Amino acid sequence: MQQAFDRPSSPRLGRHMVRIAAPLLALLLAGANDPEQPYRSSPERRIVEDRRDWGPWLGPFRAKLVPSMMQDFGERYLYAAANAALPPPRKAEQRVVFIGDSITDGWDLTRSFPGQPYVNRGIGGQVTAQMLVRFEQDVVALHPRAVVILGGVNDVTGVLQVESAESILANIEAMADIATAHGIAVVLCSILPVNDDGEAARNVVRERKPAELRRINAGLRALAAKRHFAYADYDAVLADDRGLLRAGYARDGIHPLPQAYARMAPVVARALQRALTRSHTSI
Repeated sequence: MQQAFDRPSSPRLGRHMVRIAAPLLALLLAGANDPEQPYRSSPERRIVEDRRDWGPWLGPFRAKLVPSMMQDFGERYLYAAANAALPPPRKAEQRVVFIGDSITDGWDLTRSFPGQPYVNRGIGGQVTAQMLVRFEQDVVALHPRAVVILGGVNDVTGVLQVESAESILANIEAMADIATAHGIAVVLCSILPVNDDGEAARNVVRERKPAELRRINAGLRALAAKRHFAYADYDAVLADDRGLLRAGYARDGIHPLPQAYARMAPVVARALQRALTRSHTSI
């Protein structure tokens, strides 16, 4: 009895089957893509519907910010003119650049550190991925001796993109790597504690879970120890017994008042002294 998969008895029939099968096989190997569509390695983008209520401040902020960031995600335009106008550091000048979000942006460095050549490059609302994008322009190009990096409190809210502790730490380490490659001493800063005291701060702790902030801070401390970076532990001087921001240090649970900045200043000053001393001895 003849088997079902014997070769066809007619050579013509065999050639005809090959002609039919070859295009089908090629289509299968190509992943059955529409031949009219150009090749693309990546899968389809997912469509996400944002149903979250971002509140009376973050809602309008996001609506204004997202279209702008489609053109300049790092918002490098904000300090472009100031960077161009800033002269190179003098020979013995120990210039320091502070890069961060609104907590850095709102810090009057000239008041906290009078006479020091400290440059503020904070931008309110930014996440660490944006700081990384602008790091070359807003830090490296200014030729500082040291950089103070503070970020992450906006990342954990998912205000722009969902971030994990690991991705936040990776962004901060990438900035530190760039600084190190250019001979710039690095100070890593702990994320500040938050609280939910008062109506303006009612959602702060829910959106910025203290346990997550502490986890990131533990990672920052470990990174600083591993890489021999200086570490400015703001949390140690600003947190209460519950691990929340001390009462009276912010009106909205997040942004420091002058009395909080006064506690932070000596912490970062000591960290900078350590960083610059290490940098000097390694030259």
